[in-house]
Amino acid sequence: MEAMDAVGQVATHTDFSIWGLFWAADIVVKTVMLGLLSASIWCWAIIVDKTIHYRRAKSEMNRFERLFWSGQSLEELYQAQSQKVSGGLGSVFVAAMKEWKRSHEQNAASFIGVQARLEKVLDVAIARESENLEKRLSFLATVGSAGPFIGLFGTVWGIMNAFTGIAQASSTNLAVVAGPIAEALFATAIGLVAAIPAVIAYNKLSSDAGKMIGRLEGFADEFSTILSRQLEARSPR
Repeated sequence: MEAMDAVGQVATHTDFSIWGLFWAADIVVKTVMLGLLSASIWCWAIIVDKTIHYRRAKSEMNRFERLFWSGQSLEELYQAQSQKVSGGLGSVFVAAMKEWKRSHEQNAASFIGVQARLEKVLDVAIARESENLEKRLSFLATVGSAGPFIGLFGTVWGIMNAFTGIAQASSTNLAVVAGPIAEALFATAIGLVAAIPAVIAYNKLSSDAGKMIGRLEGFADEFSTILSRQLEARSPR
């Protein structure tokens, strides 16, 4: 009779709301929950920041391409772009033009040497822009892959506490373990809540970053060809 009363008290005083499950959880499970929630908040901050950044970067790329192919001279475009902080195609263009002008100011005689330096400058500029575009995406991948397992760890720990409760209560009644099991499963749910958006966002943002990096590489090839033609035209025959 006393055992049944104890079980009834456990069932009555167990709060199955979200806050109740959190506050009743073991310190380890709480730590897992808080870590996953923090990771989820940081993931959403990255998602919002990258979405705005990529939208702005695409707009700047489109604007620069219109200017570049508008017939404006390279010198005028260089003067305009070098006077403002630019990224993307504008940054690649300015880096290549700086090397181009430096080579002409030094009266570089080797066509092959100038061409090689221009290609290296373009590669470095593209690598710098690519790093900026892909920055913090690895965190999304990490949370997407590790989040469910971290939540599962909290679940396993909570279930261990549930079995401990069974042993202490000397009862296999579900009311004894309902609370700890619910707390344990709540940790897995938070892990999935953190991981699923992170995986979806990582795939989408990685695809967008890859497309923009492809545009950078395509522009670098076209611009390198243009400068190569000018080098051939100026080189002595």
